[in-house]
Amino acid sequence: MEFLLLGPVEALDPRTGARSAPSGAKQRALLGALAVHRGRVLSADRLIDELWGDAPPAAATGALQAHIGRLRRSLHAVDGRDHIATGPAGYRLRGTACGTDADTFERLSAEGRATLPTDPVRAADLLRRSLARWRGAPLEGASGGRLCAAEADRLAELRLTTQEALYEACLTRPQADHGALARELERLTADHPTRERLYDLLMVALCRGGRRAEALGVYDRARHRLRAELGVEPGPALRARVAEILEGPAENPAYGTAAALLDLGGEIARLSARVEELTRCLNSPGAFAG
Repeated sequence: MEFLLLGPVEALDPRTGARSAPSGAKQRALLGALAVHRGRVLSADRLIDELWGDAPPAAATGALQAHIGRLRRSLHAVDGRDHIATGPAGYRLRGTACGTDADTFERLSAEGRATLPTDPVRAADLLRRSLARWRGAPLEGASGGRLCAAEADRLAELRLTTQEALYEACLTRPQADHGALARELERLTADHPTRERLYDLLMVALCRGGRRAEALGVYDRARHRLRAELGVEPGPALRARVAEILEGPAENPAYGTAAALLDLGGEIARLSARVEELTRCLNSPGAFAG
């Protein structure tokens, strides 16, 4: 049996393709909690808290037992096995022959990230395969309780980390489509406006596509969002990236040094202010008097 957690919670028999998708929110939450902690015993109190939170029904223990019975029958219909063990301490999924799509995702993601420094091409393949396991939001429809919510948050964070590693691998390719990568990263930064690593990757994609001014604009946008939403300045990695872009290739004098560009920017600002001042004077009523 394989339990699917990277999207709507389901049970799958890989041999036959038979599936069981719990129909109600309580059944999804119960299967999700047991699958996340498969092989370990979850007490009745923990499962009651997972299903009903701070407002359990008067006969919560009996209601839980009824849900356990329905879930047991539903899983049995998939492959003819009894997957839920019951004991004095609580309930558990028998974990000896069970896995999850999240296990496969994590294994491929870890292997891809470890391979990235030495073999970006292979790393990209592994990372794409890991992300292909996703079908929707983690533990979709089952993440209302504490156990499933914590796991959903962890998996969502790892998914973002994996996506970042994939874009890093893609950006190392000599024939990378920097325009397409920049468009994808623009979407991701909009979805995750305080994720500094995504801004960093977007700046790289734009810069390597010959769009340095836009890359510097991304830094300004990131700085404003971080200050507005978190009250912090960009971290050292993002500051180093903007300094690197300002510095430009040493062999290309057209980009100059960071200090020279900053000095030039300050001079332009002073000249602009002086032009505005002169314009106001010329437009004043007594500008040409006498």
